[in-house]
Amino acid sequence: MQTVTSPSLKSDGLSEKAQYYIELEEKYGANNYHPLDAVIAEGKGVWVWDTSGKKYLDCLSAYSALNQGHCHPRILQAMIEQANKVTLTSRAFRNDQLGKFYEKLSQISGLPKVLPMNSGAEAVETAIKAIRKWAYTVKGVPANHAEIIVCSNNFAGRTISLISFSTEKQYQHGFWPLTPGFKVIPFGDASALKRAITPNTAAFMLEPIQGEGGIIVPPDGFLKKAEQICRDHNVLLIFDEIQTGLGRTGKMFAHQHELVKPDGLTVGKALSGGFYPISAFISTEEVMGVFHPGDHGSTFGGNPLAAAIGMAALDVIIEEDLPGRAAQLGEYFLEQLKSIGSPHIKEVRGKGLLIGLELHPEAGGARRFCKALVKEGVLAKETRDHVIRFAPPLVISQAEIDWCMDKISRVLTADS
Repeated sequence: MQTVTSPSLKSDGLSEKAQYYIELEEKYGANNYHPLDAVIAEGKGVWVWDTSGKKYLDCLSAYSALNQGHCHPRILQAMIEQANKVTLTSRAFRNDQLGKFYEKLSQISGLPKVLPMNSGAEAVETAIKAIRKWAYTVKGVPANHAEIIVCSNNFAGRTISLISFSTEKQYQHGFWPLTPGFKVIPFGDASALKRAITPNTAAFMLEPIQGEGGIIVPPDGFLKKAEQICRDHNVLLIFDEIQTGLGRTGKMFAHQHELVKPDGLTVGKALSGGFYPISAFISTEEVMGVFHPGDHGSTFGGNPLAAAIGMAALDVIIEEDLPGRAAQLGEYFLEQLKSIGSPHIKEVRGKGLLIGLELHPEAGGARRFCKALVKEGVLAKETRDHVIRFAPPLVISQAEIDWCMDKISRVLTADS
């Protein structure tokens, strides 16, 4: 194996093996991420190990893709069994796994129709296409005039259409022209939603809790008010549950905290337990009825390997009561974080095991604390400069939270 001698990397105390892998990424990869320098080689449950054997507690869960933990044995077994049979048929033919996967997704979501894709961004793109076609063919919006209302600080993905309704200017810079047809309102403002609606409004599409925006929880009752406003104006209510769904916030889906009935959901990430890219748009008969053969599709969407993995991933969430664990342990984790006596901390907020710790601007940014946590054996990541996101796998134990809290407290109080 070739070794490298980068002074900048060596100054961070990295091993030659870690430096080698980092240099390979830097040499051959596009510079579109800013990762922390922990080079992971193995994972199990809530723990991962780097190339030198150092152990870390994963408090990011691949942005909620690993709700079931790393390499869950039941999901792994389902993947192996299906991979030994057939992995891909394309939708040109049927397979014996997809219908069962549809049924399970429909049962847990309460919505009757499923359209499978691969990435979360594809699921949201699918939702946008369904919304627009519904607007023209069902609601009667004039051609090319459909509007979708979204919220400031949203995050749905990185495609051209999805960055087009972002309020983070970096996501748009240099990628013009952007896709029209979106209207932005403040997150959590029901009055602004009501004012924004016109006869051309097709849908209100939002995250029930904003993840990448900084773990922003809306005011109590906002989702219920939004539901009523949408019903009053024949506007679809679509929730992006890609990060917040599948147990993360203490319910199967975050919108269930307010007993809201949406017209559609986008799901992904933990839908595979981290084994494979799987996503879906789930909606009503009326909305999904706008699609006809040839309107939309994906070569890999709904393949038998994905369906088998997805069913096992959902079974783990249900049978291990991961939403219940997230509710109980999330409350405990939240209170422990709130008890840290550090002048750097502005606010701790969240729901279930989706928690954001916001720092005062004078603290010098969240990234330096995340780098210090890596050295302590805790993997967390900054979002929006001043927020540290804590979202461990839902299989975490209270003892593991206590272990983690000792490290977090030490880092946040070290120079206070």
